[in-house]
Amino acid sequence: MNIELAAIRLTEAAAARVAAFVSDKPGSVGLRFGVRRTGCSGWAYTVDLADAIAADDHVFDLHGVRIVVDQRSLPLVAGTEIDFARKGLNAEFVFRNPNVKGECGCGESFSTS
Repeated sequence: MNIELAAIRLTEAAAARVAAFVSDKPGSVGLRFGVRRTGCSGWAYTVDLADAIAADDHVFDLHGVRIVVDQRSLPLVAGTEIDFARKGLNAEFVFRNPNVKGECGCGESFSTS
């Protein structure tokens, strides 16, 4: 896969939130972003702190933070923009993934075919 086409994008708001998470956990090397099988549509995003970078991970350095994506997840999240939005009292990461073809009614999972 062309890494240029696979690039993950991160808004400044999301970068600030990720930087805060990483600074709160010494030893973290960045944010791990990927997918897992679940839900009625097939895939759900996973977001966690990365403690290490594996040999087959793809690393994106954006706005001073590092996003780590495993090889299996990359084709499903390639081109995704990660944002962070506040809506009233709630705050959440928002994913704009050009690979998504459908989402379940509750919004917890997505499909790419």
